[in-house]
Amino acid sequence: AQTGAFRENQQVAERAMDSEDLERERGITIHAKETAIEYEGVRIHVVDTPGHADFGGEVERVLGMVDSVLLLVDSVEGVMPQTRFVVGKALEHGLRPILVVNKIDRPEERADEVLDEVFDLLVALGANDEQLDFPVVYASAKQGVASRELQEERTDLRPLLDTILEHAPQPVVDTEAPLQFQAVTLDHDAYVGRLVIGRVARGTLKRGAMATRIAEDGGTETFRITKLLGARGLERVELEEAKAGDLAVIAGIDTIDVGDTLCDPGTLEPLPRLTIDPPTVRVRFTVNTSPFAGKDGRFLTSRQIKERLDREALGNVSIEIEPTDSPETFSVAGRGELQLSVLIETLRREGYEFAVSRPEIIQREIDGKTCEPVEDVVAEVPEDYLGPVMEKLSARRGRVVALEHRDGRARLELVAPSRGLFGYRSVFLSDTRGEGVLHRTVRGYEPWAGDLSTRTEGAIIASEAGQTTAHALSNIQERATMFVDAGIPVYEGQVVGENRRPGDMNVNVCRGKKLTNVRAAGKDDAAVLTPPRKIEIEWALEWMADDELLEVTPKSFRLRKRTLPANLRKRG
Repeated sequence: AQTGAFRENQQVAERAMDSEDLERERGITIHAKETAIEYEGVRIHVVDTPGHADFGGEVERVLGMVDSVLLLVDSVEGVMPQTRFVVGKALEHGLRPILVVNKIDRPEERADEVLDEVFDLLVALGANDEQLDFPVVYASAKQGVASRELQEERTDLRPLLDTILEHAPQPVVDTEAPLQFQAVTLDHDAYVGRLVIGRVARGTLKRGAMATRIAEDGGTETFRITKLLGARGLERVELEEAKAGDLAVIAGIDTIDVGDTLCDPGTLEPLPRLTIDPPTVRVRFTVNTSPFAGKDGRFLTSRQIKERLDREALGNVSIEIEPTDSPETFSVAGRGELQLSVLIETLRREGYEFAVSRPEIIQREIDGKTCEPVEDVVAEVPEDYLGPVMEKLSARRGRVVALEHRDGRARLELVAPSRGLFGYRSVFLSDTRGEGVLHRTVRGYEPWAGDLSTRTEGAIIASEAGQTTAHALSNIQERATMFVDAGIPVYEGQVVGENRRPGDMNVNVCRGKKLTNVRAAGKDDAAVLTPPRKIEIEWALEWMADDELLEVTPKSFRLRKRTLPANLRKRG
């Protein structure tokens, strides 16, 4: 409201930029979004980018559209693993950061220490002298106030906006030269079709003018720009023209891909293609072949699944889709489990039904050595639980980088192989009684760390199809953690629980109680069942073994064996 983006009395949703359902539910930014505000006669384009390295493809694309970055750091938590990733990419682009220390109103704020942490991070990332001489703003986004000095009185956000005008360089552009516009990201509108979002690098983009698209292979296509949009506050408005330096949206042209350049038909000069870090984790999407297939979903066939995955890869260039030996299975590679789980949840909500394999890391050959992705891990735990956390992470080839004790809690920083962290989040929450906080982000590639121990617990597998009964489950739950409740339909080969001992166990969970005329004291007591563990995507991807699949439908998640009949599965 302070910038005039909306009225004082206008109802605005909380986290207005994070407008997608999944973003609001998870409290994270998944897709980059842009807006523009007018302040002191200057138009400021703002792009909100994800902080997680799993969505780093969004960050890498967007950094080419901006001239400066606001580095937002919590005044209590300080520098997080994902901060390192985003800042490193910004420094590579030669951008000078403006540090915003947020949540300064919290009584436990430690702004001075956080400032030192940010400076140390920039030094470690190889920032130059100009980037190290960054301005600092202290703010409370919740209260809508900011100041340039820690002890100053804060009344509004003018100090932040003034700092942007003072330190963010104006775009160096030529508005009279022939047009150059690069497509940086794609969106979709139900009414006008594909939306192409990018920055006008040179010249002027006019509605009704002719433009030529230069594709990755050098092919060209000329068309008329019929619809031109731009962000103003929280709305998209129609524009007559967008000048060099502006961020603009072209609607209704379905052939433009990410990285393509739009030029003046008389001057075909493509801009450099966008470079994206390669994916680190791979899963396999396959057609759902369980006995319950087709009961919940609307899109079931391999053709429908492939079309949807190809459409995702078109707009999200950090995801790679490859065919496999089977026409019903597709290899989907991404930047991490979080990105893949968001993709799975998105497809599920759209009515797709499919099965997913256990994630596997993507190895690379570097200087003749086999290398694997490693991650920076930050664990904040009560000091009483520090021992089990260090023990489990050490067993997963984690090496401690730093350990800090603060107010009865310990902050542990480690570097660990990505494959060693599969399945660890649930273990971590158990070890810390739910009081620990775990942050992970991909660091890069390091030499192969050696073999790791796999899941020690076995699976409880349904040996018969039918409905589960309380009588059968009550006898099993003493030695297992169940995934299903009583009265739930199951099929042979479905994983219905976790065995507390190694090795799988086939169990008839549909067995009913025998009815007789004989009465005995205590024989008719009602079975008391422990509430089952709810299957969630991230947990299931981590918990699964190589011979298991996660069945995903719009209404439920089920774990199952690849081979359903017990007599065909390997014993022992």
